[in-house]
Amino acid sequence: MPSLLTAMPALILLTLCYAALCAVSPLGTCRKCHGWGFHMKQNRRGRIKRGRGCRRCRGYGRRVRVGRHLYNVASRLHRDGTR
Repeated sequence: MPSLLTAMPALILLTLCYAALCAVSPLGTCRKCHGWGFHMKQNRRGRIKRGRGCRRCRGYGRRVRVGRHLYNVASRLHRDGTR
């Protein structure tokens, strides 16, 4: 039980830091294309060239963070419920 009590402040601090990050910067880099917006390919000679556009981020290279997505869903639910 004492280990849970010592870990709680660290977990609360981590959660608050992530919430602040989502508020300041709601978009992060795409995990699939690493922010490029397209996939890298190699031709037969081994040279790297641009591939197709990324389907996950639709070529923007950015994605909505999980915390910001949860906030958007909760605010949309609240807004629709109070109309």
